[in-house]
Formats: sequence, C-alpha cells, structure tokens
Amino acid sequence: MAAATEEAAGSGGGSPSSARRRLRIISGHLRGSPRAPEREALSPSPCKAQGGSSGPASGSIPKKRQELLKWNGWGYNDSKFIFNKKGQAEFTGKRYRLGGMVLPTFKEWIEKTFGASLEHKTTSRASVNVNDVPPSIVNEEFLQDLRATKISYSQDAEDRVFRAHGHCLHEIFVLREGMFKRIPDIVVWPVCHEDVVKIVELACKHNLCIIPFGGGTSVSSALECPEEEKRTIVSLDTSQMNRILWIDEKNLTACVEAGIVGQDLEKQLAESGFCTGHEPDSMEFSSLGGWVATRASGMKKNIYGNIEDLVIHIKMVTPRGIVEKNCQVPRMSTGPDIHHFIMGSEGTLGVVTEVTIKIRPVPEYQKYGSVVFPNFERGVACLREVAKQRCAPASIRLVDNAQFQFGHALKPQVASIFTSFLDGLKKFYITKFKGFDPNILCVATLLFEGDREKVLQHEKQVYDIATKFGGLAAGEDNGQRGYMLTFVIAYLRDLGLDYYVIGESFETSVPWDRVLDLCRNVKERIVRECKEKGVQFAPLSTCRVTQTYDAGACVYFYFAFNYRGISDPIHVYEQIERAAREEILANGGSLSHHHGGKLRKRWMKESISDVGLGMLRSVKEYVDPNNIFGNKNLL
Repeated sequence: MAAATEEAAGSGGGSPSSARRRLRIISGHLRGSPRAPEREALSPSPCKAQGGSSGPASGSIPKKRQELLKWNGWGYNDSKFIFNKKGQAEFTGKRYRLGGMVLPTFKEWIEKTFGASLEHKTTSRASVNVNDVPPSIVNEEFLQDLRATKISYSQDAEDRVFRAHGHCLHEIFVLREGMFKRIPDIVVWPVCHEDVVKIVELACKHNLCIIPFGGGTSVSSALECPEEEKRTIVSLDTSQMNRILWIDEKNLTACVEAGIVGQDLEKQLAESGFCTGHEPDSMEFSSLGGWVATRASGMKKNIYGNIEDLVIHIKMVTPRGIVEKNCQVPRMSTGPDIHHFIMGSEGTLGVVTEVTIKIRPVPEYQKYGSVVFPNFERGVACLREVAKQRCAPASIRLVDNAQFQFGHALKPQVASIFTSFLDGLKKFYITKFKGFDPNILCVATLLFEGDREKVLQHEKQVYDIATKFGGLAAGEDNGQRGYMLTFVIAYLRDLGLDYYVIGESFETSVPWDRVLDLCRNVKERIVRECKEKGVQFAPLSTCRVTQTYDAGACVYFYFAFNYRGISDPIHVYEQIERAAREEILANGGSLSHHHGGKLRKRWMKESISDVGLGMLRSVKEYVDPNNIFGNKNLL
C-alpha cells in the first residue's frame, strides 16, 4: 500500500510533483485573479468538496440504517403492504403515491393465483436478537491503529447484521427465521478517499478481510460473508462518502463520491439543473459505487445509457495502490480499458471511492404513455421494430399477460363513479369492440423525455409503429402507474412471506430472434420444475422485456409459489431457479444482464470461457495477492 499512500498525497494518478505540475498548468488557463474561488476548487487538500465541506453531506439514508429501514425486509420501516381489518390490501406510509390507498382486488388475486389464505399466516422475528448474533472478533492492535485514524467505526450487533446481507430471497428468509453464521466483525465509515486508503493499508498490515458496502440492495449474495473466513471481516460502508465534489457545466461532467445513493445524487444535481438519468429500480437505496461495481443498468438507458456509458473516470483503492487514469477524457486508446476491469468487479479488487460521470440538463418535458397489444408476440415485434429504427423512448417496457393481471390487481380503488365508468368503457372498447382477449393481451409502458416539441414528434413515431403491430394507445395514466409500481413492487415479497408465498426475480439478455422462445421455455420450465419438486399450488411464472438494444433485449422473469407443505422452501426455490438459469443459457441467453454476483458464479466458466476466467484470476492475484477483498464474488 505504499504506492496508494504516495498517489493519495498527489490527489491523482502519479507522484505529488506531477500532480502539482498539472495543477499549475490548469491554473494558467483559468481567468480571474489568483484569489478567485475557482482556484480553491483545484486544491488537492484531503476530504474537501467544492463548497469546502470536509464531512459527509446530509443524505436520505442515515448512518444508523435501522433508524429508517427494515432490518429483515425491503425499504422504509413505515412503508409496506398489509391486509387491513376489512381484509383489504393497502400500502402504508406517505412516501409513495400508492401510500394510504386500498387495493380492492389484490386479495382475490393472491388467493386465486397462489391458493393463499389470510388464515394461514407465518410470523417473523420482530427485531434482532443480539444473543443470536455471532460475536465480533477484532484484534486489539488493529483497533488501536483504527482509533488513531479518527475514522468512525462500530462493533454494535445491529450495525453488523444490517451489513451482512443484501436482498436475495434466502438472505431475507434467514433473517425472518434465524441468523447468519458469519457476519462482519466491525463496520467502518470513511468520509473520503483518503480514509479508504488508510483502511486498506491497515487491512494489509493486519491481514484482514474487507467487504465493501454501498446501498445494501444486492440481489446476488455479494454481501454474504464466507462462513469459512477466519480473519476479521471489515464492512467498509461508503455511505458517508456522499458528496458531489464538483460539477463541470462546460463538459457536462460531475465528480461524485461513490457512496451517494441514487435519490440523493439526482436531488443534488437537480439543484444545479442537471441529472444523470441513471434510474435502476433500486435507485432510492443503491449507490453510485455499487452501480459501477455491478455494471448496473437503469430503466432510462435508451437516452442516458448504462453505467459503462456514463462513466468518464474512476478512482479505486486496491491493496496494490490506487487505480485511475491520468486524465478525464471521453475516450482513450491505451490498451484494454482499465475501467472495464473495475466495472463488474463486485468488490473483489478494491473500493471505488470517486466517479466522474456524464450529466445532462434536466429535461424540460416528460410524458408517460402505454400501448396494449393483442398478444406478447405482437408486443415483442413492435419493440424490435422500435429498436431497429433507433427511436426508443427513454424507457419502453413490455409485460406479458400474467404480469398485466398482476399489475391490474395492484390498481387502487377509484375515487369517483365517473372514473370507474371510464375504466369500464376502455375495457369494453379493447375487449369487445377491438376483440382483444383479456387473458392473452399484453401492455407496454412508455416514458418520453426531452424538448417538448421533439417529445411529441417522438411519441407519434412510436405510436405509429405500435399501430402497425396491432397496438392501441392505452393512455398516460397506465404508463405513469406502471413506473410508480416499479418502486413499490419490491415491498410485495415481504407481504408474500407473511402468507407462505416466496418469490424472486432474475434477468438475462438475449438476441432478438431468441426472445420469444426463451420467454416461453423458461416460464414453462419453472412450472414443470415446481410440479416435480412437490409444490402443491401452481406457481406464478411471468416475464417482461425491460431494456432494448440493436441486437437484443433484457428480459426479467418473476416467479413465486405457495410453499405450504414444503419443509425446506428455500432449497426447493434454489433448485427451481437453477433449472430456470440452465434453461436461459440453453436458449441463448446471458448469465446476467446487470446483476452477476456469487449467486451465479458456478456458471462463470461456461459464460466467459476457461481462458477468460483465468484472465480475471490473474488480475485478482496481481491487484490483491493476499485476498484482502475476500467476499468470493465472481471467482
């Protein structure tokens, strides 16, 4: 780590003298007097943001996550689906548009779909039992060195449990029923890049294991502690590294600390009139560093791109030193792009501390829309044509009929007779007059963004294409409601677990000519596997196309089943999910479009070849020869 220390002192890739030389050159191009505020932003002093702040910004998620978030479920403590005293489903809290609304048909849907009953309810543990938590084992010499750095840390049981998991089904199930066998021994909260350098140095000195923690939204087992790990495990929580260090309005870039969560990033940028446009479904809680580490994708990638399209510069601390490029330019030809060793590395090589990303002016106009198609085949053909003509809106997502029925069950109670009448009229027009079968039709939701005139032209172009494939415009409300559900649907799994229903989602990318076969075969395989594994009730097996490309699409699968009568439901679920993953690969799909993780590493060799896996191992062995970053993701 000597190299890391030297480079940190220079605030960039190279020696302190080269960094100062670059500062002098850049300063020479600046207008104004030597005392101008712009000059201050060039100072390489540690832990300082553009406004002079040396501590973390005030973020939406507190340092003590348990003050706001559930310890054994998704999201905010005050937000959840429940069945009220009348037996009606409703969503609590006021954070979402669905908050406080009654869902009159959801109870009937869950009973019909899963054979579930409100009379059959499970109970989960109400709080962390500290007596069940594995003890913290930290060597005293390390603690003495850590105290000397003045970096905040905790060995509190709740702090450690909160950072021992992501949100895979098996992780949440364990928390509801028992406790993990291995969790972090200590949590540390660096507030800047230099703090991370110190922590990694100490880990190397004392031979510790570091597991980086961002927003905690992983669905790939990336945060699970290896049970066989005997060293002290340090959870390096980046949440206090949450500042925008600078915004460059001329080049439309911003340098941001990696611990900032999506909602705070967009709020802070919006204050200056900008946005990134990167909106994964988890954006409320997931972090910028996590997006980089997992090669994330967002629902508006058609305009703004995936994370690899947004990144200009990355700074990462490794046991070998600091990895970063020497300049912040749109493209370089200097051998293989080192950013692509970092993106998708999932905490196995080091800690991403700062990221320079592209930003855009906040769009002046936004419009939702939806299209109903007579069947899934017509819908996929339409999305293919939209991609072919390269006229996709910011987001276009197609749900199959089962997911359409699911979404319809989540429709709130209408407020007026007139609204109810209009809904009935629309349904009559589509099913009776146009002849769409309500048990076959599917729906695409749309989101357009940009200059108002261009959005309206774009909208007409997309609807004209949809018409050629039998599509009917279904209104803005359905489109907007579809995107609103994106942020609350994750809360449904917790409700399902209360009534013996377990569910999960997984994704893949696939060439256009394989989309229909893959969707059909995977859904059928799930149903067949459930029956063979003794699941007594028919499962929900559904899919949606979420992102489109020139050469293919991303497909999300959702499946859930009633596990009453099954002694080990998680084992059964994992067998079924494994079979579904095998089916995806057999049908020409990828191992993952944007999640990856140790959950799927058994297929890594098959996915990237033996030689490709060897290349990843070689990078790991050079960058981290003592396996300091020992979460065992990927390899």
